[in-house]
Amino acid sequence: MKKNKREGDDFIFKKKNYQVMLIGILFITTGFILMSGGGSEDPNVFNPEIYNFRRIRLAPTLVLIGFGIQVYAILLNPNKK
Repeated sequence: MKKNKREGDDFIFKKKNYQVMLIGILFITTGFILMSGGGSEDPNVFNPEIYNFRRIRLAPTLVLIGFGIQVYAILLNPNKK
């Protein structure tokens, strides 16, 4: 008594899972882009720009939100009505 499987039933994730994952990846990428920069050309000169709000608070928050969205995308059941 084997059940006939359709070829499309082999995937664990559905289209909605991948869409939510893409949103999470965009959040993570945006966070890392905002975190970059702020260095100094001369190693003997200190640049306080590395300690501004964008690099210390905003960017890490976006990265953590992105990871949370990724976990949600993995646990999301697209078949639930």
